[in-house]
Amino acid sequence: MEKSIRNRSILIVIVVAICVIGIVGLPSTFQKLEENIADRIKLGLDLKGGTYLVLQVNVNDAVNATTDQAVGRLRDDLHTRNIATAEVRKVDMTHMTVRGVPQGQWESIQALMQDQFPEWYVQDVAGDPTARMMTLKTSEVGTIQRDAFTESMATIRRRVDALGITEPEIAQYGQGNYELVVELPEVNDPTRVKDVIRSEAMLELKVVRGGPYPSKDDALASLGGVLPPDTELLPGITDSGAPVWYLVDQIAAITGRDLTGAEPSQDTNGRPDIDFTLTHAGAARFSQITQRNIGKQLAIILDNSVQSAPVIQAQISDNGQITGSFTTQQASDLALKLRSGALPASITYMQEETVGPSLGADSIHHGIEACIIGFVAILIFMLIYYRGAGINADVALILNLVILIAALAYFKGVLTLPGIAGVILTVGIGVDSNVLIFERIREELRMNKAAPAAVAGGFDHAFKTIIDTHVTTVAMAAILFAFGTGPVRGFAVTLTIGLIANLFTSVFVSRVIFDYVLSRRERGEALSV
Repeated sequence: MEKSIRNRSILIVIVVAICVIGIVGLPSTFQKLEENIADRIKLGLDLKGGTYLVLQVNVNDAVNATTDQAVGRLRDDLHTRNIATAEVRKVDMTHMTVRGVPQGQWESIQALMQDQFPEWYVQDVAGDPTARMMTLKTSEVGTIQRDAFTESMATIRRRVDALGITEPEIAQYGQGNYELVVELPEVNDPTRVKDVIRSEAMLELKVVRGGPYPSKDDALASLGGVLPPDTELLPGITDSGAPVWYLVDQIAAITGRDLTGAEPSQDTNGRPDIDFTLTHAGAARFSQITQRNIGKQLAIILDNSVQSAPVIQAQISDNGQITGSFTTQQASDLALKLRSGALPASITYMQEETVGPSLGADSIHHGIEACIIGFVAILIFMLIYYRGAGINADVALILNLVILIAALAYFKGVLTLPGIAGVILTVGIGVDSNVLIFERIREELRMNKAAPAAVAGGFDHAFKTIIDTHVTTVAMAAILFAFGTGPVRGFAVTLTIGLIANLFTSVFVSRVIFDYVLSRRERGEALSV
């Protein structure tokens, strides 16, 4: 018996030592105790202060872009294979048509689609034997949407990290709506961050077919009110700040996805610009397009706005410059966005909250105050109601909190205001476990059982109920963690850790303390419970 108690006591001491090291660090760093604790216990946005954003990724933009690219690729492939067509046109987000194909060439087009466009399937068009409808497969649409969401999350994370924001939280929000939650600790003026996150930084280089026009109406008037096929009108600004419009190709020569790098620089006049380099495939395509269009303007487009439209003087291959009316900060931010990757889809802000540091400090103060008052009240109650056994319960509750805080430190968990609520709830559940055990021991004693037998019976009978309640609560916390986000997850995490710690303290530690007390009492002496 003595050996069993000693071995179990050693295990408890080891656990306590590990927890203390996790909270305050190794002995050599004890002189910086407060700093060490602050470094290990991370505070959430609602306590530290900062900005909370909920974004929605418009994933259908990526589907539209895929169809646009497929139209351009199909035109080029048909031209390369000398297959005559009247037109290749996009119908909507997931459909494109080929019209005016001689009957004898449909087999060649069918073979081309199967070889180069396996994600599309071909259908006849009723009433037109010279036309076919190409439809993007439903499975492919889902894949594009999921990939756009994942890529957007990664791109936003790279952009936020590049801004030097410490410990940002970027995660999926909700279920199935392609929404993200972005938590930015200690960012109380989010304007620049929002601009960097939200901007698609979608770089497109398109050949100019007309303009610049002083207004959109003037552009349409000069074109007879109808845009030529496969073109579009885009706005721009001259160096003097005057608005203009350009008629450009609908299909881009290259896009931001063809970039391998982008750095802020200066042009020959000392004005800020951005130097960029292209992938091998992008450089080959850009070389062909610039060779065919020497003497024409090339629109440099960012987020559907023409930044500049220089004349193509010669064939360009793997590098170039983005010029425009940039400040040094704008050029630096734009290079950052392009390096981190263009967003595959646009972003819509659904929710924004800013928590000031004073409000966070107030939350910490009141949260800790509530914890201390509630905890002390429980300790006093247990001592009064259960007498000597109350000391047992109080030791178990204190150790429960130590294990919980140490676990947050080791797993780099973030303590939020709901997390503090989870800590308080954990204390309540810990008290409930001890009450179940102590009341069961009292029942055993009232049945005239000896103290050792009463303690053993109390723990054995209460254990099943404790396990049942803890498993049920952990399952609830798992659902909160799966479907919640941010503060809700913080509550679920602290509650789950606290429940696991409570099983150890209320069942194992309390039993060791009881066994130790029983081993030191004289035969027939009453048990204080």
